[in-house]
Amino acid sequence: MSEYTVLLVDDEEEVIRVIMKKINWEEIGFSVIGYASNGIKALEMVEEFQPDVVMTDIKMPYMDGLELSKRIRTEFPATKILLFTGFDEFEYAKEAVHLEVEEYVLKPLNSVELIGVFARLKIKLDQEISEKRNTEILQKYYMDSLPILQANFYTTLIEGRIHENELSKYLSDYQISFSGPYYCCLVIHTSSGQIPGDMNPLLLAISVQRQAEERLKKRWNAKCFSYLGNAVMIAQLKSRNEASELTDESDRFCKYAQRIIGAVVTVGVGQVCENILEMSQSYSSAREAVSYRAIYGASRAINIKEIAPQEKGEADAADDEIMALFKAIRMGSESDVTRSVDRYMEHLAFVEKSRQNYHIAVIELAGALYRFSAGNDIAAGDIRNLYGSLLDMEPEKLRKWLVETCLSFRENLISARSRSTKSYVLKGQEYVRDNYANAELSLDHMCDVLNVSNSYFSTIFKRETGTSFIGYLTDYRMEQAARLLLETNEKNYIIAKKVGYLDPNYFSYVFKRTFGVSPSKYRAEHVEGEK
Repeated sequence: MSEYTVLLVDDEEEVIRVIMKKINWEEIGFSVIGYASNGIKALEMVEEFQPDVVMTDIKMPYMDGLELSKRIRTEFPATKILLFTGFDEFEYAKEAVHLEVEEYVLKPLNSVELIGVFARLKIKLDQEISEKRNTEILQKYYMDSLPILQANFYTTLIEGRIHENELSKYLSDYQISFSGPYYCCLVIHTSSGQIPGDMNPLLLAISVQRQAEERLKKRWNAKCFSYLGNAVMIAQLKSRNEASELTDESDRFCKYAQRIIGAVVTVGVGQVCENILEMSQSYSSAREAVSYRAIYGASRAINIKEIAPQEKGEADAADDEIMALFKAIRMGSESDVTRSVDRYMEHLAFVEKSRQNYHIAVIELAGALYRFSAGNDIAAGDIRNLYGSLLDMEPEKLRKWLVETCLSFRENLISARSRSTKSYVLKGQEYVRDNYANAELSLDHMCDVLNVSNSYFSTIFKRETGTSFIGYLTDYRMEQAARLLLETNEKNYIIAKKVGYLDPNYFSYVFKRTFGVSPSKYRAEHVEGEK
């Protein structure tokens, strides 16, 4: 990586200007992506831009530099932290060694010293990136990654070929522990069409798997292995609700992988199960979730429960053409559905040589369509009465009926997804209107209430409303604050508390950022204007 990003954080804008002016950032291999005047704003920018380095003062309003460093170290461990502070705070800062801060710099800032600091940081960042991309290390890791016997067991498990009476022996012989009590399969797909530089696609996939293990394996006590060109993880959960947290962590990993090693990664999160022998179902649904990247986009985690809450796989529909037809209904265009119907009709033309086999195929088609409609809460219409009449239909009439039925199913699924998306957004907006005074209301809190992952809710909320959830919450709180300022004589700190701000100074800061004037001036101007 030739250029690294820096976020500057200080409540004194003059200090920021001096830092930006003193250093030729491009010459030393860095670029300043922005600056923040307090820790809260800085954390928002770290979430959005994920800079390589955060250079922050210690003393700041609302959230100081040490608290900011702690949050960054927990949530974005790859980000380097550089603290700068006055002499009287230096010893206090050095006591915070547990934060693993890279450097401490005393004010006033010296350009030569700063250049030296960033030169050392660049060497360290280069070494880390080099290690992640080093071909020899990746090849060795590939040879030593997982014991062959364990990998074979995991593969057999997700294929559904482990019998209950064999399970305990396998676990004992291969020294594998599954404590659960809930399990969820992740399929980690690395795009082979978007490769950074001249890196070998196989080595890139190995690098992604290694990084996934480093960031996800320990927290979720996960079992990791390669299968059919993808990395697969079997995560262990303490409760079903942890699936949302798992999805969010997977989503952050996708963005991390793209930023650090240039890989386009999609993580499919399968259904949660209580019995490890049901892992084949979780794996199938995780693979299906990955395939939805064509609809929801890559470089993100996709939870099958969230994007298809009512859709269920047709594992018992053995015919390949029927399976392809159902996939086209779920994800394809109208022309894709029509082409799948045509392929199925070619299959019927082949089996028509045997009238008995043809009848069996048509009956299986009707049964599969009926199961598909029931599994996806689609009105079945006259399918139930078609077992007899379908057998007597001419091929072209059967084709026309099948196209119309499948296109109808497709429209039903699109409408169901749209209703599900809008339902989450409307519930979120309604919850804000009823609970905006709660200072604990946040994106995390909202997603806990809805039992949905942050990444999915954030995406659909912004897509439907044009603004982020936090932006909507802040705007609504400010609207209520403005109303209270004009309709009551209450003090600012009381109004701040009524709209969800425990710190009146931070309330004033947000209000001024929204309306351009302080709450007191806003009240004075509008009261004066009414006279």
